[in-house]
Amino acid sequence: MKKIEAVIKPFKLDDVREALTEIGITGMTVSEVKGFGRQRGHTEIYRGAEYAVDFLPKVKLELVLPDDLVERAVETIMDTARSGKIGDGKIFILPVEEVIRIRTGETAEAAV
Repeated sequence: MKKIEAVIKPFKLDDVREALTEIGITGMTVSEVKGFGRQRGHTEIYRGAEYAVDFLPKVKLELVLPDDLVERAVETIMDTARSGKIGDGKIFILPVEEVIRIRTGETAEAAV
């Protein structure tokens, strides 16, 4: 099993969720996060005063999937979240040693 962490632009969330649902992925955790990479924030003018926005709003998706679904999920996220502009996000893939469903005690892929 693998854990996919994808940090994407917030307005892409619904499109990515729908695309993942279409390929059979139904469970995910979504968090609102802030951060920056090469984009390094930007400046805005509010009521005539200029100020720096160092951390940009993003959305973080977390999915734990069987190995055979990982490549397809990553391709789906990339195709759907890509705008071609700086700040589209990142995808991280991590190994998962064990999963346990708290309610039933099921383990491994049965718990996902």
